Amino acid sequence: MTTDDAAAGPSRRRLLVGLGVAAGVAVGAGADRAAVALGRDPAASGTGDVVPFEGAHQAGVTTPVQAHLHLAALDVVTDRREEVADLLDRWTAAARALVAGRAVGEHGAVDGDPLAPPEDTGEAVGLPPARLTLTVGVGPSLFDDRFGLAARRPAALAELPPFAGDALDPARCGGDLVVQACADDPQVAVHAVRTLVRLAAGTAAVRWAQLGFGRASSTDPSVPTPRNLFGFKDGTANPDGRDAAAMAEHVWVGEDDDPAGAWLAGGSYLVARRVEMHVETWDRSPLAEQEQVVGRSKGEGAPLGLAREHDVLDATAVAGLPATSHVALAHPSRHGGAQMLRRGYSYVDGADGLGHLQAGLVFLAYQRDPRRAFVPVQEALSRDDAMNEYVRHTGSGVWAVLPGVGPGGRWGSTLLG
Repeated sequence: MTTDDAAAGPSRRRLLVGLGVAAGVAVGAGADRAAVALGRDPAASGTGDVVPFEGAHQAGVTTPVQAHLHLAALDVVTDRREEVADLLDRWTAAARALVAGRAVGEHGAVDGDPLAPPEDTGEAVGLPPARLTLTVGVGPSLFDDRFGLAARRPAALAELPPFAGDALDPARCGGDLVVQACADDPQVAVHAVRTLVRLAAGTAAVRWAQLGFGRASSTDPSVPTPRNLFGFKDGTANPDGRDAAAMAEHVWVGEDDDPAGAWLAGGSYLVARRVEMHVETWDRSPLAEQEQVVGRSKGEGAPLGLAREHDVLDATAVAGLPATSHVALAHPSRHGGAQMLRRGYSYVDGADGLGHLQAGLVFLAYQRDPRRAFVPVQEALSRDDAMNEYVRHTGSGVWAVLPGVGPGGRWGSTLLG
């Protein structure tokens, strides 16, 4: 799909000054972190915990949802376009090693010069790959005057409009770049983001980050639907990530979608929202009221007025489904069939001064065009959703998720050359 820039020259392979991290963290270069402890190659172990990195689309979108999330948005701190390309080159090489369960760098965490910082931080030594995926995107702010990219910004890559009831903290919004790390081991996900952040030193810095756990949606309808922190099944109406035709229609950007964004063909758009959930208030609400707010039964997860979770729903016609319920307002039948592929996670960030949990949902949705999917759905929800009494949106961002890479390719080559 994408190819490496053979003319990149030595600048793409320079050392990261002060960190001892080689730019050439290629797949075969690192010491196998699992082999350090177990004496084996995790990629050849047959355990099924390595998700392939290369492909027409990035992993971590339709991939079956893992148990843990580390999401980080970064601001680019250089004004040199070649340094951004160089960063994505280094990130790609590191990602190839990380998802395969290898340490980064020629000597990894333990075999380097004892008088220099290790090339790999080492907290994932001995851990399996844990189905790690790394997914990278670029935000609208990257297309300003710094890098000569304004003419290449797709129309769909626009800052989200304000929505009624938003309580957004600017420190939790936006970012030139985004990295989504998902894995079945939280330390593997954190190590991956920590590694990419170290490699970005001097080129990009973290703007905000969020940990998540306990998947709150599923890209595979054949597995049980998970529950969110309100105790309700979440993601019943999610499209099937295994359905190539549905993904082509609703998730992947097409070659002819936007001439300015031809470089994004095979990519997608990610909308992330940090949704604070007032769990103590919710917990004091009667069961019947909770079900009316959500629009589903709490046990079976059936839409109110129907019997089973996966009964076909027309939210405009089912008797017994409250018009202000979350399901009625968000269901694709209310929005011309427009769909997003959601892969959300719960979060708990401690407690406030009153002992209330600072908890909620990291809403992540992939789509072909936010103007036709997320924006109209959120406009309807922000106006009329009965759940607004119990939730508050405090963080937000939208990014163009880069196309996948082939052998020898790197993230961003179709955009930055």
